[in-house]
Amino acid sequence: MSPSQICVARIGAPHGVRGAVKLWTFTEDPLAVKRYGPLATGDGARQFEVTSAREAKGYLVATLEGVTTREEAERLNGVELYVAREKLPDAGENEYYHADLIGLAAVTLTGQPLGRVIAIHNFGAGDIIEIAPPHGATMLLPFTNAVVPTVDLASGRVVIELPGEIEGDEPDPVELSGRRPRESGDP
Repeated sequence: MSPSQICVARIGAPHGVRGAVKLWTFTEDPLAVKRYGPLATGDGARQFEVTSAREAKGYLVATLEGVTTREEAERLNGVELYVAREKLPDAGENEYYHADLIGLAAVTLTGQPLGRVIAIHNFGAGDIIEIAPPHGATMLLPFTNAVVPTVDLASGRVVIELPGEIEGDEPDPVELSGRRPRESGDP
């Protein structure tokens, strides 16, 4: 997949017996996938035209041109669909396509490197930015103005203000003393 291709949907499980599928869209308006024309697989080997779509609970029920049986629909489960970048509307002020953020350097307010942005997630409570440091586990942080005050696409970086719990501003008294606090009833 080229950087000029943006993932706009993922095909889910079949819906019914006539080839309809659950379609999980990654667009602000879920029905916009019908307006983009043919959607291509990541490798560009196949294209699908969304011939009909209706909203369901958190996804679309869609029919794709040429997919007419449940068995054909089952083989497409998990396939991601892409569209050429130029077919998408420009992002508004303080709006970003996830694809634009992936790969950006992540730095602290003082310019110290934290790692690279490897994903943007949304599990239902808001966007989460995932940063992979050079060593160690990835960090999942809220993608909010408070935690990510600056997104500078031209410079290829995001500025992160680490929450106090992560920075370690206040050391845990148990860690300092090497003892655990007493609970009521402890000798």
